[in-house]
Order: sequence, then structure tokens, then C-alpha cells
Amino acid sequence: MKIYTKSGDKGTTALVYGQRVSKTDARVEAYGTCDEANSMIGLAMSLLSNEQFQDKEEVKNVFHRIQTELFHVGAELATPPGKKVHWKLEQSHVEHMEEVIDKWDATLPALKNFVLPGGHPSGAALHSARTIVRRAERGAVGIDGEVNPLVLSYLNRLSDLLFVAARYVNQKLACIEPTLHQE
Repeated sequence: MKIYTKSGDKGTTALVYGQRVSKTDARVEAYGTCDEANSMIGLAMSLLSNEQFQDKEEVKNVFHRIQTELFHVGAELATPPGKKVHWKLEQSHVEHMEEVIDKWDATLPALKNFVLPGGHPSGAALHSARTIVRRAERGAVGIDGEVNPLVLSYLNRLSDLLFVAARYVNQKLACIEPTLHQE
């Protein structure tokens, strides 16, 4: 089987169940942005490969699960209204992220200033992933038709998790977090 199909050469792509839409369709933009976020999370995890810190495997396992769940989000967004979603999100996905957020956040110093993206390259990549997820969330909100409300909750919570994870990784690797300079 060849990797290229040529079916998208005229600016359209297929949703789940084969319906062809423009590559600028809101659904395509939203699930494409989720894919972009997924890639940035992968980059963030690869930047940890040579680092040693307590809980590194936990961080990698959490984000392996998140990367898999982002495919579920993409499946939801790529499925036209009224059609069965094969990889449906569940409330437990959102709740699991909340548990991780609470656990990691409890180890961090209280916020006293706005945090600027940066620190360790992995922390900076997690901050970048956060902003991409926010764009995916905005895109999902803009879709005409039915969107599972859990998609919006999931993306909103994921951006929170990415913020906390960036701070967590920076702390674990003893990288100073840049903060907003207040005069």
C-alpha cells in the first residue's frame, strides 16, 4: 500500500465514514490542531530522553496516555454529526487529568507571578503544546453541528495539565522558570 492516495490533491479530505470536506473545514482544522499538539507533546517527551529525575517514567507514561487520548479527540472531531464515534471520550479521561494536575501541582511553589514559557527545552515544549491545545479548543468551539461536550472539557483540562507539567518538569530538572518582570 502506498502512503499517498492523491485523493486530497484538490483541497479536500475525508472525515470518518468518507464524507469529503474542504481541508479548511472547522472539523479538519480542529483535529489537525490536536495532531499538532500531539506532535509537540512527543517532542517534549523526546527532550526528556537523556534526563534523569525522580518520576520521569510517570511523566512519560502520563503523556503516552494523553497522546493516545488525543487520537480519541481527533476521532470525535473527524466524525460527522449523527454518526457513531468509534473511540469515544469518557468522563474518566478528564478525571484522570484532574488527578495528575492535583498531584503535580501540590509539589509546586505557589504562583506569585505570571509564568513565561521557557525553562528546560522539554518544559518550553510543554508550554508550546499548551498553546496549541488552546487553539484546538477554540477550533472545536467553532464547529457547526454537534460536538461532544467532553471534547471541550478534555481540551480545556489538557491545557491546564500541560501548564502544570511544564512547571513540574522545570522544577524536577532544577530549571528556573522565567516569570513576568514587574516594575
